[in-house]
Amino acid sequence: MTTPDRATCPDAGLRADRRRAAIALVLGAAALLPACAPVLVGGAAVSGALVATDRRTAGTQLEDANIEFKGAARIRDLVGERVHINVTSYNRQVLLTGEAADPRDRELVEKAVRSVEGVRLIVNEVALMGKSSLTARSNDAILTARVKAALLDAKDVHAQAFKVVTERATVHLMGRVTAREADRATQITRGIPGVQKVVRVFEMLTEAELANLEASQGLNRKK
Repeated sequence: MTTPDRATCPDAGLRADRRRAAIALVLGAAALLPACAPVLVGGAAVSGALVATDRRTAGTQLEDANIEFKGAARIRDLVGERVHINVTSYNRQVLLTGEAADPRDRELVEKAVRSVEGVRLIVNEVALMGKSSLTARSNDAILTARVKAALLDAKDVHAQAFKVVTERATVHLMGRVTAREADRATQITRGIPGVQKVVRVFEMLTEAELANLEASQGLNRKK
């Protein structure tokens, strides 16, 4: 399925307004809340509104937040400012992104995060290079906001099923999704100006597994 052309879609103006508003909301939230979200438990932030629409249980969301917090703390203690590495956990599957000039630091960081309680898998996407500039990171934040807004705007994917991480214009998509959802989200993301590459870090579900999950958690499905 392709995205309707704005010139032929009757509600194109409304959808464009929604997209701009979503981008502004994401960027505004990032500026106001650089590290933590509304509720802080054991150093991990969890938003009640997102818990209700996430395909992870509330307990798993809290566990993921704690993994991110503890992983980042161990990286700071181990290598300090020598690297720029972000830790993102979804359903206890951890994505490492950023830059490390020394391959030994890259390995040390992976080993340290792997030892965090609850981690079941690590995907190490840390590039062997110098740290990215603040300008590059700002551009990445804008791309992340645009991808999230585009997913929110789409009528055939559930935006809350995806976590978006951008490093050096490479967008990493995480989540528990079906093959159909994965392909559609990838298509949407590739269509965002400025996105150079899409990396999929999904936990795949069958349509039957998704239906059972949504029924058990009372989630609404987008088709």
